[in-house]
Amino acid sequence: MSNLHADTVAFVRETMLPQKEPPASTVGIMGWGKKNLFTGPFNTIVTVLCSAFVAYVLWMLIPWFFAPTWNATSLGECREMLAAAGRVGDHGTFGACWGVIRERWIQLLFGFYPAELYWRPIAAFLLLFVALAPVLFADKVPGKLLIFTAIYPFLFPWLLWGGTIWSPICAALGFVILWAVVKYGSEAIGQLGAIIVAVIAALVWWLFLSGYVQDALVSVMPLAIETVASRDFGGMMLSITIGVVAIACSLPLGIILALGRRSDLLIVKALCVGFIEFIRGVPLITLLFVASTLLNIFLPPGTNFDIILRVIIMATLFSAAYMAEVIRGGLAALPKGQYEGADSLGLDYWQAQRLIIMPQALKISIPGIVSTFIGLFKDTTLVSVIGLLDPLGLSNSIRADQSWNGVVWELYGFIAVLFFIFCFGMSRYSMYLERRLKTDHH
Repeated sequence: MSNLHADTVAFVRETMLPQKEPPASTVGIMGWGKKNLFTGPFNTIVTVLCSAFVAYVLWMLIPWFFAPTWNATSLGECREMLAAAGRVGDHGTFGACWGVIRERWIQLLFGFYPAELYWRPIAAFLLLFVALAPVLFADKVPGKLLIFTAIYPFLFPWLLWGGTIWSPICAALGFVILWAVVKYGSEAIGQLGAIIVAVIAALVWWLFLSGYVQDALVSVMPLAIETVASRDFGGMMLSITIGVVAIACSLPLGIILALGRRSDLLIVKALCVGFIEFIRGVPLITLLFVASTLLNIFLPPGTNFDIILRVIIMATLFSAAYMAEVIRGGLAALPKGQYEGADSLGLDYWQAQRLIIMPQALKISIPGIVSTFIGLFKDTTLVSVIGLLDPLGLSNSIRADQSWNGVVWELYGFIAVLFFIFCFGMSRYSMYLERRLKTDHH
């Protein structure tokens, strides 16, 4: 036994060997490249060809981008500066004419909005982020901010268009009437009856009574800021205004349409299906033409219906139809057990939708909802066709100026960057929201 122990004791580990670093070819940039770019002959060839193409594009683009033309005051002066810098090729001078951006960037942002009032749209859009914070980042900001979120929809148009402060206050009172009748009338006449009465009461207030009350308040205390006409709106400010309002209104309207399309009530279902299919079968540009020309024919003579408001309504209805189908897909993706679970808890239809069904359906639909939002925001450029001067409409006006006639890529590139910032931000937020709401750990 002692000899056996003496023979095997040498194999007992007495010290631990230190860990060695992994091979350099498997970690860091080299490891990532080997794993993703050079996994085989085909991938290696594709990587080399794509790298050569990207290098060629950058080699052509960077000199064009870094052109010494920032202080130019016309296209001719840009060409003179490029010629003086030796930027002359076979087809004339080569380089971007950034002078047009330096001279017109404020116009591309604000259109013809009065320069001394720029603080108002800036304040409106900065406050927009404050109002959205409790909605977008509910777990990171104080819940009391929701009070400002409720006030903001009435503050936003007042800051942009101006006028008396009593106008948004009277508009807000209509919603107060709506809420009060629903809350205190449900016990007396039932929930559905209270909703119907509340809607009628709010419409009576907005259409017939609020104007007289507003005039009386103005005569007593004329609190107002300078009015700005809709024809002065333009540029990125116009696109953001239309996009933000249409996005905010299309989501709840899309939810109602999606629920209506799945309803067991034949008339409600037929109306929702008819609306969705009609809107989805008509191009947005057609609806915008209807908003700009035909809508006035159906209104009473002398009615002054703001063109931007008409466009917002049409864009909202267009987006809501697509939103309804996205949300309907989320509702259809829910297992039947979720509906049965809501029934087993004794919840009525609206409680089940609010507490169980709709939160899960919206979570499933997040990518589709954000894609619809991004598409709607980009579609705001179509308003240039009906005479509104969004960034694209303004670019045509700028190129009509003799000094900048012939400038194309610089203007379109600047506008593309502006839209990319907003759309990329929305897509990043949707990914963040998906990660935050992810409840499965597979």
